[in-house]
Amino acid sequence: MVPGTSSATSGDLLVVGHTVIDRYWHVPSLPVRDRTVPVDQVRVVLGGTAANIARAAAARGIRTGLVSRVGDEFPKEFRSELARAGIDLRGLETVRGSASPTCLIVEDGRGGQMTLIDQGPMGDESSAVLPVRLLPSYPWVHLTTGDPAFQLRVLRAARAVGARVAADPAQEIHYRWKSGPLRQFLTGSEIFFGNESETAAAVRLTRSGRVGNLTRLVPLVVVTRGRRGARAYSRSGTTDVPGRLPRPLRQVTGAGDSFRGGFYGAWLRGAPLADALSDGVAAATAWIETAEYPKGRRR
Repeated sequence: MVPGTSSATSGDLLVVGHTVIDRYWHVPSLPVRDRTVPVDQVRVVLGGTAANIARAAAARGIRTGLVSRVGDEFPKEFRSELARAGIDLRGLETVRGSASPTCLIVEDGRGGQMTLIDQGPMGDESSAVLPVRLLPSYPWVHLTTGDPAFQLRVLRAARAVGARVAADPAQEIHYRWKSGPLRQFLTGSEIFFGNESETAAAVRLTRSGRVGNLTRLVPLVVVTRGRRGARAYSRSGTTDVPGRLPRPLRQVTGAGDSFRGGFYGAWLRGAPLADALSDGVAAATAWIETAEYPKGRRR
């Protein structure tokens, strides 16, 4: 055993990133500058890219752990919700004297949204605890939103113990990542996940010219394309799967996280790439229609 590591039962996937208190404001239409719209409904739920991906993967039988930082007032019921999902919470750190990361999400019920975030202790993770005790127990590490410097530290530590890494900066690629660190992030990873806008940002920041050229840095690039499905670029070619039209449309935010959970549910069982993409699309569609994580078989 590596000194300082845990002998706990091994898992499948360790997800590192945000756990967030999501405050949803539902409105008849999104506001434009200097205008006011009424709020039809307010609700508060557990969210955050890492927490969402962990729950989505766990619902499909993937043994999942979570590394994240929250504040003193993080609701006990949210922690219990994560525990009931079967997620390893040894990496969920409570930062004393800090408020939990919180999102204000304004949605119009037709797919339009605006989001504001208070990063809380996820804004500066220079004091965050590196999950060295957990990393040897997880063969795959999914690095999503968070302080780029911290995510790169986790990447190096994961690679040092032989773990395989997926890079998924999500929407933060637009405002937290710069060219040099992003190149390090991709070259140390085996998969890059992003929607079309995020992937375009990766192409621009790395000066790759086009999406396919990203595979010079990272072997597999998985792009979610909304109703057009998903596309994967690898060094051996391109794989496309069609989209599905959600009916009804209940919840758009979190669909990409559900895609990742569905993808891992197939990929970590050795399924072909096309099947993993299809399962991801199905999971995202189901989330949009129900706002629930369907239960899968435990291994």
